[in-house]
Amino acid sequence: MTRASHPHVTVYTPPTCPDCKMLKEWFAREGITFEERDLTDAVVRDEAKRRTGVRVAPITLVGDQVFYGTFASQKPGLMVALGLSNAI
Repeated sequence: MTRASHPHVTVYTPPTCPDCKMLKEWFAREGITFEERDLTDAVVRDEAKRRTGVRVAPITLVGDQVFYGTFASQKPGLMVALGLSNAI
């Protein structure tokens, strides 16, 4: 089951990133749909930097909110942004 009511989610990630893999697996378990953008592509890498100002994968956009760093550091804020929790 997917959660269609959440804001658009974009994940900037290189294919070999362990935290990125955990993030994507968590989204799958939670039924969160997302657009994946490959940071090994120079155009995508420049787009991510321009949109977010950071270069630390994974970079997750939920609507206009930006999360980056390890999966563990992103998860509390993502839960709130996605409506999975009322507080961090």
